[in-house]
Amino acid sequence: MITEELIRVLASDVRAVPRHAVGQRITLGMVAGASISLLLVGGVVGIRPDLDVAMRDFSFWVRCAYAVTLGLGAILTTASLARPESMRPRGLWLVGVPVLLLMGIGIAEMAYASPHEWQALWLGRAWRACPWLILLLSVPIFAGLLWSFHQFAPARPRAAGAAAGLAAGAWSAALYCLHCPEVSAVYVLTWFSLGIGLAAAIGAMLGRPLLRW
Repeated sequence: MITEELIRVLASDVRAVPRHAVGQRITLGMVAGASISLLLVGGVVGIRPDLDVAMRDFSFWVRCAYAVTLGLGAILTTASLARPESMRPRGLWLVGVPVLLLMGIGIAEMAYASPHEWQALWLGRAWRACPWLILLLSVPIFAGLLWSFHQFAPARPRAAGAAAGLAAGAWSAALYCLHCPEVSAVYVLTWFSLGIGLAAAIGAMLGRPLLRW
């Protein structure tokens, strides 16, 4: 059999893939996982009782915006790395934007506070639990993203795993805002980011064995 004939035979039964198949499957996996994480927030971690009051505070939305924008950038990167022809992550620069913006807010916050208030702004009351709860809430989302990768063929499984972990951590941090009583930008930048970073690191470690094809 000549090469051209072999290619024609192999390609004869190939079905067309919908244009947005990757994005749709990743969205489905993430939404399914986030639904479980939301149930964990409501049933295990607990939603703060004064949420309606907290939502009137600008700092609440700054915290949520930080997590959501990180999540959007990470999801774009995850979708780009899911494709076998993609070697460079797209949308990764979007992850740096909210970090820089929140860093600026944190610097201004520290500048206006007196030095004896700095430690309270940085540690708050829940710093020991915060990153671990975010990591816990990221597990169902990460599992949903792994499910979505079953029909993909990432060329860089470690990087794809890291991006999926980053996305899972960021979106779990957004859900964690429903519980977290802290409002300081310095606190969010430190402890939210630590939880998100842990999720990304674990995703990178699991990427090669779980996403290899």
